[in-house]
Amino acid sequence: MIEFTLWDIARNLLLAARWTVLLSVIAFVGGGAVGLLLLAMRVSPLPWLRRVVVLYVELFQGTPLLMQLFLAFFGLPLMGIDVSPWVAATVTLTLYTSAYLADIWRGCVEAVPRGQWAAGASLGMTFGQQLRFIVWPQALKIAVAPTVGFLVQVVKSTALTSIIGFTELTKTGTMITNAAFRPFPIYGMVAVLYFAMCFPLTWWARVLERKHKVTQHR
Repeated sequence: MIEFTLWDIARNLLLAARWTVLLSVIAFVGGGAVGLLLLAMRVSPLPWLRRVVVLYVELFQGTPLLMQLFLAFFGLPLMGIDVSPWVAATVTLTLYTSAYLADIWRGCVEAVPRGQWAAGASLGMTFGQQLRFIVWPQALKIAVAPTVGFLVQVVKSTALTSIIGFTELTKTGTMITNAAFRPFPIYGMVAVLYFAMCFPLTWWARVLERKHKVTQHR
């Protein structure tokens, strides 16, 4: 058994938390970019584009994230594509995040009154111009709170990447526990660090949601 002081444990967990934060940021930014593309396809007047996005969203929302990680990490090598835990984690979480963000944002776009679309069409705007200048600016105000709220889910979902060997906060906690045999203080610190990352986001999402409700009732 290796002797670890509480400072040693905290320091190693803090260093590992950097990778949790980095993975969350990459998944959120990448998923947001893909989600915007999916959103444009989802509200497109072309039926086949909408069906493709619906299938994509249902696929990622209807299967466990853990299974998606397994398919990326263990399935792709069977097809001759070698992937590291880092690549498998970032790609899978990005696609997973994009499916949920596209669905969240679709609901926000549909919350914009249809009369706004008609107003844009009466001004001679194309479909893309209606989205860009009329619908998306209004949908953005609605989308901020649920988007920030979903970021909390992304942060917590990174813990599953420990199963495929990605050394983030949870994986580091497990490795230290296996060496020091002190599960309660170690996993307690892991829980505190996740809380420290997620609570400010949860609080911010609630503030934004209340602010949006106040604005709506003015």
